[in-house]
Amino acid sequence: MRTIGARSYHHGDLRRALLDEAVAAIAESGPSGWSLRELARRAGVSHAAPAHHFGDRAGLLTAVAAEGFDLLAEALAGAGGDLLDMGVAYVRFADTHRAHFEVMFRPRLYRADDPKVRAARARTHDVLHGGVRRAVDGESDTAARAAWSIVHGFAELWLNGALPAAPGDDPGEAARPVIRLLFDR
Repeated sequence: MRTIGARSYHHGDLRRALLDEAVAAIAESGPSGWSLRELARRAGVSHAAPAHHFGDRAGLLTAVAAEGFDLLAEALAGAGGDLLDMGVAYVRFADTHRAHFEVMFRPRLYRADDPKVRAARARTHDVLHGGVRRAVDGESDTAARAAWSIVHGFAELWLNGALPAAPGDDPGEAARPVIRLLFDR
């Protein structure tokens, strides 16, 4: 268990510390396996501190979702314009940011209409659709849904241990031939 000292509270980084603790708690026990009181205890602050910064559990999960969509948009953009590489980046993101991933696509857990979430989700959408446009010579909502469904489904299956994997397998490299089979042109 990680503990953030009281010093974090005084140097103005408590919001970040609480968000980091929430991500760690979600990674350990899922998006429903912790409480704000437990989070405060882990961070070494009063039980009221999380409510002061996030309002309630949904507010904290809203911040996790917004951060996750921002990180995913960065990962997809960092993969360049190639749809295959973007798909691999998506699967790797799910593996390396599992806590965010587990929250982002469960909008009933957070405030999906929050302006920060909507803006971050729109950035992710724009990057994904840009890759699809280049791959299919124009905008195609169906192609974008297909690409997203394939990589998201692969990521979910990988994270839940439903795909056979050898020790040390890289999820992105395991996904590459699946994505190539369906979308590489």
